[in-house]
This record gives sequence, structure tokens and C-alpha cells, in this order.
Amino acid sequence: MANKFKYFPFSNKQKKILTWWIPEKSPVANRDAIITDGAIRSGKTIIMSLSFVIWAMTTFNGQMLGMAGKTISSFKRNVWITLNILLRLRGYRISKVPEMKDAYRIRKGKVSNDFYFFGGKDEASQYLVQGFTAAGFFFDEVALMPESFVNQAVARCSVEGAKLWFNCNPEGPFHWFKVEWIDKLIEKNAYRIQFRLDDNPSLSEARKNFYKRMFSGVFYQRYILGLWVVAEGIIYSMFKPKMIIDKVPKGVKIKKKWIGVDYGQSNATVYLLCGLGSDNKLYILDEYYHSGKESPIQKSPSAYAKEFYKWLKKNGVKDENGIKYPVRYEYVFIDPSAKGFILQLHEDGKANTRLADNEVIRGIELVSSIIENDMLRILSHCKNTIMEINTYAWDSKAQEKGLDKPLQSNDHAMDALRYVVNGTRKIWQHLVRVQEEEAA
Repeated sequence: MANKFKYFPFSNKQKKILTWWIPEKSPVANRDAIITDGAIRSGKTIIMSLSFVIWAMTTFNGQMLGMAGKTISSFKRNVWITLNILLRLRGYRISKVPEMKDAYRIRKGKVSNDFYFFGGKDEASQYLVQGFTAAGFFFDEVALMPESFVNQAVARCSVEGAKLWFNCNPEGPFHWFKVEWIDKLIEKNAYRIQFRLDDNPSLSEARKNFYKRMFSGVFYQRYILGLWVVAEGIIYSMFKPKMIIDKVPKGVKIKKKWIGVDYGQSNATVYLLCGLGSDNKLYILDEYYHSGKESPIQKSPSAYAKEFYKWLKKNGVKDENGIKYPVRYEYVFIDPSAKGFILQLHEDGKANTRLADNEVIRGIELVSSIIENDMLRILSHCKNTIMEINTYAWDSKAQEKGLDKPLQSNDHAMDALRYVVNGTRKIWQHLVRVQEEEAA
């Protein structure tokens, strides 16, 4: 494994992180916490985690320390895999803590400390750290964690000499971490280092330009410029009229098809038929749209299911005998809260359903990248989808509370689109990269 790992010299900011806690080498060694924030891929995560472990192993022996990501699986993927390699290359021995699922014992010489992994994904996560006594805590992507979890973890650091390590990409200016930590550095006795893409020595200029082209609008300001800015205005402002077409271009074949479903009773129910074209574009081929709020006719899950099958058949193809069969598709990605409708489809045995990934911001980021790279096309008869994509906007009142949320109006087709994109994101992430590399 060692011979596959490529070393790069540390940047000046990375060197500061490695030594900020050493009195002989740093004027800020008396601080209780360090915060690194800024651009994505700027080299802050791995150096923070490495420095955290080196600090712990230099300072303590026989102690427990915490390391957290939004989820344990994301922490292992984003931090631990690479950190594990680096530590072993530096002579550390690593083993599992007996009878503990997500805890590792790190040794060097006569020093041994246990590092416990936590996931801070929701309010209930705070209970996972209750009763834990820590000599320090490292938070990766802290801006994605609830304040209650972080506060509980901070309160667990009761060992003399404990320090806190925070790492994140920017969110909105009213986000709780910006307000309670970054804006209160003196009060919190914290040291902050902001990162830019140029602070990562492992990134080539071509790769930096690739990441710069990947984002637009508020995501560019946050993830590339490293700014804590408000998400405001129209979300898909990069959408252009030329992306509305009357039919799939001649010579383009739809290689795969998926359906996104946003289900509602008083709100609208939307089915979106989406496809991957042979030109590597995402096509929105057809929509079904019925609003229980605007229509006097209220429909049950079984009624919506019948409409679904009827809509599928409308979009199907005729065989050589002239018999029309429903459209062939891979999956139906459905709003997880639509339990009655999902049950109805399962009872009918006619839909290959998948519970949709309802990560709103992650879906918006990827849809934005697809649009920015001119990879989206909407057939002109999809009137509601076209209306929504041009009016889908950020909620300014939610921003005042530090939350990034779209307005909950004119959003049903946009939800269905996100379900499809999130459910097939590996395809679109790859194609966006290919598109960017070809444009470079």
C-alpha cells in the first residue's frame, strides 16, 4: 500500500496546522480550538486529521478521543482511509479497540490512545456521545452537523489539556457554526485558518480549473472562493431557453430511462420521465402533474397508481403488431414519505421502486453542475417543469436562521428531478467530469 501513496510537500498553511499546538513553534499554542474552512479540495481535511492524531499521541497516553463526520461511513471514506495510510507510513500501529465497532487503538512506542468515530447527522446524534469522556475532538464537515451534537461533544472534552479541531466548507453567513464559532474566535479562544485551492500542493492548475468550472453561483462562492454567503434568488439561474426543445434531436438515442415521483395529496403529485441520451445529456421527456390544491378532484393512492400506469403506457412503444406497451425504465425513485403510494405500487407488483435520496442541497449542487455544463434538455410540452425550473428559489426567511432551503412552492417537479439525479449520481458525476475535461 505504501508504494501507491504519492507524497507532496506541505504548503505553508498545512505546516502551520501541523505545529500550531507546539509552544516552541507557534504563537497560538495556547488556543483551545483550531478552525479550518474554505474551498473544497484545498488540502485542509487530511492535514487536520493527521495533525489531530499526532497532537493526541504527543500529548496524551491512555486516553479516549473523538473523531466525527456527518456519518461514520462518510468519515471513513473521506478521512480515515487516507489517514490510516499516512499514520502507518509514519510508524504508528493501528488496531481495533476490542468489542467496539468503530474505535481504533493507535500506538507508537509506549504511547497508546483510543480514537472513537461518531456520526453527527441529526439532533438525535447528540445522545451517541453522552457519557463519553474525551481528551479532544475532531469534527470533519462540522457545518453539516447539528449544533446540539457538536455542543454535546465539546462538553465531553473534560480531560485537562483537551483541544477541539473543526474542519468545514462554508455555508450561509447565518449558519450556527459561523455565528457561534467563526464570529466569536476571541471569545472561544480559537485559531482560524482559511484555505483556497492554491493551498493544496497536490492539485495541478488543470485540476484547479476543473473544480472552478464545476460550480456556479452561490456554490462557486462557497466551494471555490471559500466565502460564507447567502443562497438567494433563483436557484437554477444558469438555465437557458436553448435547453427547451420540441423533440429529442435526430441521431440521439435514449440509452437509459428513469422516473422521479414527488407525491402529494393537498400538494401536487408529479411523475417525471427522464433519460440519458447517447450525447451524454439528461433529457426530461415527459411529465405528469396533478395538484390536489388546485383541482377539486382529490385522488387516493390507488387512483394515482392507475394514473401512473396509464401515463407509462402513453409513453410506451408499439410492437410489430401495433400493441402499445408501457415505457421501459430502470427505476422509479419515489419520495420516501409517500408510504401509501409506495405500498400501492408494491401491491400491484408493477413498479421497480427505489426510495429516493432526499439530500436537497447535494441534489441541487449536481443538477446545477449538469445545467452549467449544458447537459440538460427539457421537452417543450413539460410546461410545469419548465415553469418550476425558472422560478425555483431560495427561502430568504430560512437563510435568516442559517438554513439553506428552497421555497416550498413551485418545487414538485424539481423534487422529482432531484430524486432521479441523486439516484443516478454516479453516472452524472462521471459525465460532468468528462465534459469538463473535454472543455479544458
